[in-house]
Amino acid sequence: MTEKRIAWFESLNVGDVPIVGGKNASLGEMVRTLEEKGVRVPGGFATTAAAFREYVAANQIEPELRASIAALQSEKGSLHETGETIRRLFLDGEFPEAIAAEIRDAYRELSRRSGQDEISVAVRSSATAEDLPQASFAGQQETFLNVRGERALLDACRRCYASLFTDRAISYRETQGFDHLEVALSIGIQRMVRSDLAGSGVMFSIDTETGFPGVAVISAAWGLGETVVQGAVDPDKYLVFKPLLDDRRYTPIIEKTLGAKETKMIYATGGSERTTTVATTQKERQAFVLSETEILELGRWAATIEDHYGRPMDMEWAKDGETGELYMVQARPETVQSSRQTGQIKSYRLKTKGKPIITGSAIGEAIASGQVCAIRSAADIDTFRDGAILVTGMTDPDWVPIMKKAAGIITDHGGTTSHAAIVSRELGVPAIVGTGHGTELLLDGQDITLSCAEGDRGVVYEGILEFESSQVDVSDLPETRTAMMVNIASPAAAFRWWRLPARGVGLARMEFIINNLIKIHPMALIHPDRVTDPAARREIRQRTRGYDDPVDFFVETLALGIAKLAAPYHPHPVIVRLSDFKSNEYAHLLGGSVFEPDEENPMLGWRGASRYYDARYREGFALECRALKTVRERIGLENVIVMVPFCRTLEEADRVLAVMKENGLERGRDGLEVYMMCEIPANVFLAEEFAQRFDGFSIGSNDLTQLVLGVDRDSGDLAPLFDERNEAVKRAIRAAIVQAHAAGIKIGICGQAPSNYPEYAAFLVEEGINSISLNPDSFVSTLRNVAQVEQSLKAAPARTTSEPDTSR
Repeated sequence: MTEKRIAWFESLNVGDVPIVGGKNASLGEMVRTLEEKGVRVPGGFATTAAAFREYVAANQIEPELRASIAALQSEKGSLHETGETIRRLFLDGEFPEAIAAEIRDAYRELSRRSGQDEISVAVRSSATAEDLPQASFAGQQETFLNVRGERALLDACRRCYASLFTDRAISYRETQGFDHLEVALSIGIQRMVRSDLAGSGVMFSIDTETGFPGVAVISAAWGLGETVVQGAVDPDKYLVFKPLLDDRRYTPIIEKTLGAKETKMIYATGGSERTTTVATTQKERQAFVLSETEILELGRWAATIEDHYGRPMDMEWAKDGETGELYMVQARPETVQSSRQTGQIKSYRLKTKGKPIITGSAIGEAIASGQVCAIRSAADIDTFRDGAILVTGMTDPDWVPIMKKAAGIITDHGGTTSHAAIVSRELGVPAIVGTGHGTELLLDGQDITLSCAEGDRGVVYEGILEFESSQVDVSDLPETRTAMMVNIASPAAAFRWWRLPARGVGLARMEFIINNLIKIHPMALIHPDRVTDPAARREIRQRTRGYDDPVDFFVETLALGIAKLAAPYHPHPVIVRLSDFKSNEYAHLLGGSVFEPDEENPMLGWRGASRYYDARYREGFALECRALKTVRERIGLENVIVMVPFCRTLEEADRVLAVMKENGLERGRDGLEVYMMCEIPANVFLAEEFAQRFDGFSIGSNDLTQLVLGVDRDSGDLAPLFDERNEAVKRAIRAAIVQAHAAGIKIGICGQAPSNYPEYAAFLVEEGINSISLNPDSFVSTLRNVAQVEQSLKAAPARTTSEPDTSR
């Protein structure tokens, strides 16, 4: 026997997959090359493929193994019988003394290096055909944690060998076309990180749902990481914007979602079990597992590892509760989003709305409908009906065969990096995970529709609802002189449409984030004593739990929502409109009715700029300013531009700008640009004067049409009269463009007219508008139309130096 049986991690690299499998080769690569860059990896060693084959030969396993596989492939034996027979061959075998001695010697050396007599180790399987870019199902072989002592280690190694032939592993290799006899198993023996005393989780260097490459996605739970991988807990979720990580002035965390984290896995004491699962404390459930400093450190590691491997990565990390240090314990290629066609965007849309039953984290972006097939135990997997929607508590690799046959998947537990989520993505099956009570609320045989097309929260609806899908090709789009931008309603939508070649966001509505993520009137958080409704008070307390000051909940949630919306378009401009709720809309927020007047005509009432300096709302506006200041100065997204809506007079503009300055948002300071919505006739008539106060205009064609024509935009009776193509409206727009250019400021439009009417886009281009901002689903068709118009205007004058390039 000339081939080595044991290899220390520091002697391995990514080229050693045939010797120690993908998992262990990757660990060796990180130890050798990335520890000097600050990435900590627990030390350890691996048994080699040669040791595995020597074990097989010494125990004369191959003849019966071949016979069992042949029987399976000829359908003379079942998958269950085949797996059970082969596993027994390995479990009944004995390690040749030469292999056993080398494993024992290496374990003693690892213990010596760690300053202990018998160190606790993690024993992980690493198949030589595992964790390759083209083949990476989660959890095909076994892992054993908190293994201590030589006898226990050899027993765990034997079980790892047997796990090469679990039913799921056999089925997987049959599907992938791997020769069972060509695959060997290496075992990684790695120093345990005492994450049982702290926390651990999973990390991706790419957004797992949309493929957006600019973020690292981190899941975190208390205790050992198996609960996160298995989907047994609903973990915390953090998003880190990678392009700003190198600038230490900033804290580019763009999402922090608190998970329920109801249980944790820790070391067992006494008995034969090595680990046990216990309930977490109330304090643990309401606390984030990681500090912002730790989140950023992991984010930098994700970027470092991705840069080293040259591709998006799927990683596992752990925090040592004794030392407080973070460690990387695994890294493998990400195989789903990174392999998708980047030029294609497929979108789904419900044609009708139904009654929502339950929500959870959306996995994928598709919609599925069908009958519920509720299965609570792996023992009942055989009862699954092909094409049904699987509803269960959580999944593990044993569930993969039926997950392949499901129209959709719904789980009670798990986050976006759980087993159910990872496998659903790889299979292309839409899933909603972490619903909490799906198995209680969804009845076997019930007709439902599962929608992952409405953002990062998936919704389960009653009944079979109609839906449609469309494919958008963005691989070959023409260049345009006019800056083509997008209107984005929600942070989740920003990630969904990142592949569009948009030159920024022309309109991001702040009120959408307030209404959907915060749901509380800001004044109710500042003056909670004025909220008298007991139900509203209870819900406000529930939504702001974990915050010493409820006001901080508003500021942080709004800031993170804006940041998540802005990040996919960085460094292009993202124009965030300050809140433009009408009084009746504000009144519907939690606690809002106390602070809002009852107006006859809210559309023309207390809205937009008139609220910001008014004593009745000025404190609430200060929170909006704090959130924007956080986005630009703490998170670092300086591409955010602030826009003032419904500004009626010059005096009002001055008052708003003064209040913004008081709250740390001073036009021109640190590059801050402030725009104004051009949506009131007075904005057009006094465009020259308004242009002296603002850096740009954005035409709001809906309100401008309403006020020029005197037509209520919400009136069904007057709908035929509401037309942006009316000559009076077009003259107003033409005048605004001319005056903006004369003053040397940018002007764009963020209404729907250019999407609805190709001739309207032509009109705007002919008038020399700087930018057109569109809803994402109409972006490609309108961009092509604009390109054609620009080509036909060959004699059109070039931009003057007074017309800055909105694309930056």
